[in-house]
Amino acid sequence: MEPAEVEFLAEKELVTIVPNFSLDRIHLIGGDLGPFNPGLPVEVPVWLAINLKQKQKCRLIPPEWMDVGKLEEIRDQERKEDTFTPMPSPYYMELTKLLLNYFVRQQEAHAKLDNLTLMEINSTRTFLTQALDHMYKLRTNFQPGESSHSQDF
Repeated sequence: MEPAEVEFLAEKELVTIVPNFSLDRIHLIGGDLGPFNPGLPVEVPVWLAINLKQKQKCRLIPPEWMDVGKLEEIRDQERKEDTFTPMPSPYYMELTKLLLNYFVRQQEAHAKLDNLTLMEINSTRTFLTQALDHMYKLRTNFQPGESSHSQDF
């Protein structure tokens, strides 16, 4: 089986998302999904979660096995055992790649600027607004999946 085929199969695995839109239950060949209500978790296939994330319609709740503590437990168990350790998911490598590629921007860093004086805010305002504008321009020009060669000859 080719890696692309394995990734295709992995995209059918269910993950939990929190939608920010309302939609009744949808009926697909693979089964019914939904209903989708803002703020209420719902399980969907990875392919749909990626599609909704690209449209900024949801946020992902990482699978339990992606928790650092759980992964450390699996690692420790693997070191102790002489035989193979059961993995958290048959597609754990493909799912990790897909979820991190499409959802890592969800956990962006936020600066905490509590307890600043008015003088401190005014002295950094110009720099921060210019830096944030520049970051916004970079982000809007970035298109995931494009190669570094943007021109064809």
